[in-house]
Amino acid sequence: MPRTNFDELLEAGVHFGHLKRKWNPAMAPYIFMERNGVHIIDLHKTVIKIDEAANALKQIAKSGRKILFVATKKQAKEIVEEQISAVNMPFVTERWPGGMLTNFPTIRKSVKKMSVIDRMEQDGTFKNLAKRERLQIMRQRAKLEKNFGSIADLTRLPAALFVVDVMKEYIAVLEAKRLNIPVFAIVDTNSDPNVVDFAIPANDDASKSISLIITIIAGAIREGLEERKIEKEKDVSAKEKKAGDEREQAETKRARVRRGEEDEEGDSSDESEERGKRPARPRRRSAVAAAGKEGGAVQGTAKPKSEQEEADSSE
Repeated sequence: MPRTNFDELLEAGVHFGHLKRKWNPAMAPYIFMERNGVHIIDLHKTVIKIDEAANALKQIAKSGRKILFVATKKQAKEIVEEQISAVNMPFVTERWPGGMLTNFPTIRKSVKKMSVIDRMEQDGTFKNLAKRERLQIMRQRAKLEKNFGSIADLTRLPAALFVVDVMKEYIAVLEAKRLNIPVFAIVDTNSDPNVVDFAIPANDDASKSISLIITIIAGAIREGLEERKIEKEKDVSAKEKKAGDEREQAETKRARVRRGEEDEEGDSSDESEERGKRPARPRRRSAVAAAGKEGGAVQGTAKPKSEQEEADSSE
């Protein structure tokens, strides 16, 4: 199901392009007609492109990566700040700092300066400084906050870049292309859609048009984040269940071993009781003792000699 429709885009004025003399021929496939010297954008193709971009950004958000939004135009600043800060994504609404992507480590140093100043304020180091030094540091902190405050959570290069006006933010687009970062952009009839990966043909000057598209994109990102959260909860519950099953199996195994030991002790006690109840068997005499007794018995039963035999022997 599409995230928007023709009537909604028409009401927001998304179909208005630039003057005919300012057009870029590469936008010809997305132009429906010309009226009063102004090109009219084909909204049917805009609906399709919005869905493609929203689905791709949803998957990026679901994977846990960051999407950097760039909108330094006056009409888009407040809209981007309000909608994108709600989904906890980084954005740039002031001047684009040159080398923000290609020289990202240097930009991170500037962001870290803010945290250093905050730490000085918390641990009481400010009290040891002169008033003039404190004012200078606070002015520096305010300037850094203005330029880099919205990207303080961006600890690595973003996974994608969303640009409101390709012509105005051409430096950001060039840096992203150099680093092979996919670029999503609202492209008007005076811009080249081939310089970006996901072009959304729409009016990039009207605040209503920008607000509608940014709201749809922010909603898609929110969906991706919610799905990621649900998947994490499922993984945690599955791990807990697995750990519970393993504990239960271990307890069952220990109980079985304990039961087996008790059975063995019971059997040994029964055997000892039966052994005590049995009558004592007579001891077997050894063969030597038996033979000696038999020899004694034979000698004891020998007949005594007669008187004649004794007289003969004495003579």
